[in-house]
Amino acid sequence: MKELNDIVAAYDRAVLQKKQTALVSVVKVDGSSYRRPGARMLVTEDGEITGAISGGCLEGDALRKAQLAMFEKRNKLEIYDTTDDEDNKLGIQLGCNGIVYILFEPLQIHDPHNPLNLLKRVAHSRKDAVIATIFNEDKRLHQQGTVCLVNENETIALYADADLQADASVVLGSKNSSVKNYGDHTALFQFVPPSIQLVVAGAGNDTQPLTEMAYILGWNIVIVDGRPAHATQQRFPKAGKVCVAKPQEILSAVNVDEESAFVLMTHNYNYDLAVLEQIMRTNCSYIGVLGPKKKLQKMFDELVEKGTTISEDALQKIYGPVGLDIGAETSEEIALSVIAEIKAVFSGRNGTSLRERKVEIHARPIM
Repeated sequence: MKELNDIVAAYDRAVLQKKQTALVSVVKVDGSSYRRPGARMLVTEDGEITGAISGGCLEGDALRKAQLAMFEKRNKLEIYDTTDDEDNKLGIQLGCNGIVYILFEPLQIHDPHNPLNLLKRVAHSRKDAVIATIFNEDKRLHQQGTVCLVNENETIALYADADLQADASVVLGSKNSSVKNYGDHTALFQFVPPSIQLVVAGAGNDTQPLTEMAYILGWNIVIVDGRPAHATQQRFPKAGKVCVAKPQEILSAVNVDEESAFVLMTHNYNYDLAVLEQIMRTNCSYIGVLGPKKKLQKMFDELVEKGTTISEDALQKIYGPVGLDIGAETSEEIALSVIAEIKAVFSGRNGTSLRERKVEIHARPIM
């Protein structure tokens, strides 16, 4: 989502500067590639690039192709076969051993079918969404481009196709991106969840590295603490929201959803305990508790003693001690450990070394 937000912001700047732009998207990959379908970048007429479609080796050639698409004012498809020695002769040298399909869409500011209008709606909403992009694998033929957005509340279709919209809804429900061939064209259905919302209970100095790292990742950051002198925007300039609140006020101050992660690190046992009691009943996906395991067990014991039921679902999403086992000691190292664990949980991974992984790093879109 950070890349999408950056692209939207870069497009808005280009519009103000009256620059022509093109959206460049990975729409299909056969074999191995650094980026997967749905990766995008924005290119301006003077060569400014926002986002990425490879590890940096493809962008130079794609920049030239994007500028050509702007000049010709039509969508274009380019296929980079990294299994072919010819690409190495061109100086691309992806070294990924796959075939990458790249779609180029010049953007017209006053065109109501401008793909950026759909991307903006996704970027500005905290809802799961699916973006559908139609292309033809024969690059000589017409390339339709980004045509449909589906979320739980609306369907915006720039291309009238009931089957396409129905398939987009299926992808929305499955939460898995998909590439489907329809005979005379192919469609990428990219599932796009909202950014992770990191809610940190605690405004101490050790919280600051955590928020800095979360900001780099493009997460939405909320700081909550009962101490007015600590919970200030000046101390946490990267946070989207800083609240001075009692534990029982947290759910009124924060809109919690499935993409929310809580980290309890106030160093105030009673405050953390009261917050835990409030949030473990929500639909958040992660709750991390700073401190030793015996502290968390004590919290559970006290909650049970007062008659609070701790469901199995709640237990599964509570992590204490918080973070991955990387030998972290300093505030910065602990922040890295916590951020990595949250990312692993939301990605459905276990945080082990990639060399131990027996299957491909990236799941392939369902065909």
